[in-house]
Amino acid sequence: MKIKKEVRAGGKLYVAGEYSILTPGQTAIIQFIPIYMQAEIQPASTYRIQSDMFPFAVDLTPNTDYALIQETVHLMNAYLQSQGVAISPFDLRIGGKFEREGKKFGIGSSGSVVLLTLKAMAALYDFPLPADLLFRLACLVLIQRGDNGSMGDLACIAYEGLVSYRSFDRRALAEQLQDQDLDQVLALDWGYEIELLSPQLSYTFLVGWTQEPAISRDLINRVRSAIGPVFLKGTEQAVQDLLVAFQEADRDLAWSSIGRASDLLLSLNEVIYTKKLAQLKRAEEGLKVIAKSSGAGGGDCGIALAFEEAAAQEIVRRWREAGIDLLYSERMGEYDDQPKG
Repeated sequence: MKIKKEVRAGGKLYVAGEYSILTPGQTAIIQFIPIYMQAEIQPASTYRIQSDMFPFAVDLTPNTDYALIQETVHLMNAYLQSQGVAISPFDLRIGGKFEREGKKFGIGSSGSVVLLTLKAMAALYDFPLPADLLFRLACLVLIQRGDNGSMGDLACIAYEGLVSYRSFDRRALAEQLQDQDLDQVLALDWGYEIELLSPQLSYTFLVGWTQEPAISRDLINRVRSAIGPVFLKGTEQAVQDLLVAFQEADRDLAWSSIGRASDLLLSLNEVIYTKKLAQLKRAEEGLKVIAKSSGAGGGDCGIALAFEEAAAQEIVRRWREAGIDLLYSERMGEYDDQPKG
């Protein structure tokens, strides 16, 4: 093993399909955001884990603050040993918060920390960890902790790109974990699909940060309880249409697909669109831009697809006037004068 290794893990934002993706078999489109957390890892005589989230370090003695990282270490140690790797203690240091001045961006998650820890340990042992295996191991950490999230964030951050993700039955997998060993569960067909997308459509992807925290866990559960067949069917159709729009460079279909996904979120619960997120959305008016809330809603970020350079600049200006920061932008392809499709 080399003395010290450095790895990083980025963030994500939903383009379409948030909330519906919690239901197995539904699809979402998720954009990788290259704003990173970093980790340094090196061999040591005893385990030492330090995160800049906390003013103290720990070993593997259970600690509430470090439980997520410690459980990731235990699972990865078990996997490495099953692959014939001789494990040993290490010093792991994690830095880089997805926030500014104490205000979270809302682009990361506990999943980012899990993926970062797994990547660090794989790097320490020079152990190949393809994106799909990285995704599966991270899923198992969260599922063992009782997390029934969609795991879409893990798919996007593991693959580091714009992805379409079809969710699987996490409860069924949790049951299989009870009576099968790690290697057996990893070898199963879980039923998900992850595809890296390369849109033929030309647009600028924009992220607007409201600087407000997202809605609480209690409110998220209230929103989730409102999910029904109409929302699921409509959102799935919007997502599938958007995938077609990306592939066929159909600007009008992309526009309508994201608009429908946004309307369905609003119909699910008005709490998703705060005053600032509503302003972020309204800023599209009169422009060749389509905007919507992203993720849980009720704060954090919204996204926009701008189909002209001037439109991209104008919506950013409008956001700024409303106290909304441009957190990230990425050009996809070159603009055309006329819509295709």
